Amino acid sequence: MAGEPAARTALIIPALNEEESIGATLDGVPPGLFAAVIVADNGSTDRTADIARRRGATVVFEPHRGYGAACLRALASLPEGIQEVVFMQADASEDPREATELLGPILSGQADLVIGSRTLGKPDPGALAAHQAIGNRLATFLVERFYGYRYSDLGPFRAIRLDALRRLGLRERGYGWTIEMQIRALQHGLRVVEVPVRSHRRIGVSKVSGKLTASVLAGLRILWTVFKLCR
Repeated sequence: MAGEPAARTALIIPALNEEESIGATLDGVPPGLFAAVIVADNGSTDRTADIARRRGATVVFEPHRGYGAACLRALASLPEGIQEVVFMQADASEDPREATELLGPILSGQADLVIGSRTLGKPDPGALAAHQAIGNRLATFLVERFYGYRYSDLGPFRAIRLDALRRLGLRERGYGWTIEMQIRALQHGLRVVEVPVRSHRRIGVSKVSGKLTASVLAGLRILWTVFKLCR
């Protein structure tokens, strides 16, 4: 793999009440792979921030609830010299060692944005709830309908060149963050690659997929973002 990711790459992990999983997530990060590991605490009322600090992560706080809001807060705190950013979840559903697979096409000059696709990989049984899979297919179908590009997933495990990310001007502060990034990437002509990643059953209960009402609201937010950007 070309380049030296340890000197130029940051890992961003949004987190909300993930004390059961944040330790395992951070323990799996390969030593020396990232110049910075930032946990964006989105208003946790448990020991998420404490555990993350003890694992050596930088913790920033975003009191305004929303996945995108937490990501934006972390981006605002990046140290100088960062050229690529990897985003992943805090719930141990993703393997941080696979970040090297996401960074490979970027560091070799083949891509600007790399999506870790759970559907191209081999998700563990129960890793993706049925309503998640249906919403995923609907959103990616709509993007293909409007743009002629078929994404296989809205996977939150992804890597992107920082200069390209800043050009996108992302504004979505909720669960539409991932699809906004993917649509704006097409609008701006970014080189997009999908790579298969493993997907495990998360540790703890999801704030979204574990609750039907939250899942429906998150799905509606994603679809609203698609129609807003594609109109």
